[in-house]
Order: sequence, then C-alpha cells, then structure tokens
Amino acid sequence: MIISTTDKVPNKDITEILGIAKGNSVRARHIGRDFFAGLKNIVGGEIEEYTKLLDQSRGQATQRMIQDAQNMNADAIVNVRFTTSMVMQATSEILAYGTAVKLS
Repeated sequence: MIISTTDKVPNKDITEILGIAKGNSVRARHIGRDFFAGLKNIVGGEIEEYTKLLDQSRGQATQRMIQDAQNMNADAIVNVRFTTSMVMQATSEILAYGTAVKLS
C-alpha cells in the first residue's frame, strides 16, 4: 500500500477514487504516566511517556486506515492527514484519513 501526503503518486496515474479511508485510536492516560509527567512538568523537558503514547496511537490509526483502504481494494492512499482531539478528560483520539485510490 502506497501512502502519500501529496495528491499524486510519482510515475502513476490515479484511475479511480474509491472514497475516504480512515482509522482512529482513542487512548486514555495512565496514572503512572501522569505522575512522571507531572514531575517532568516541574523541571521542564519532553514528556517521553506521552510522546510514546501518541506515537503508538498514530501507528494504530495508520494501520486501521490502511486496512480500511485494503477493504476497498485500493492501491494507494493519497492526501493523508492526521488530526487529534480530546474525547473526554484525559482521553485523546488520533484520526488518520486520506483518499483511497486505484493506480495504473
């Protein structure tokens, strides 16, 4: 599966637009991570626990988007974007989406 943030795939023609492929992941913070994040907030610097959590969420959302595109028999996903939102307190959603297409 070709994944692109652009609207084209080099040396390929888009022959069919299949629709929007999407995948999401909703994660809650962990009390242990919150404790260490609070300490880091006092002294400053990167909060690695949250960086790892968001990286895992992005990876899971991307894999779900790819699976959605594969269910449409897509060759590629173009114009891929990520968004994040807070679903409820201490809970975030990562959404990956793009246009599933057939290529020649």
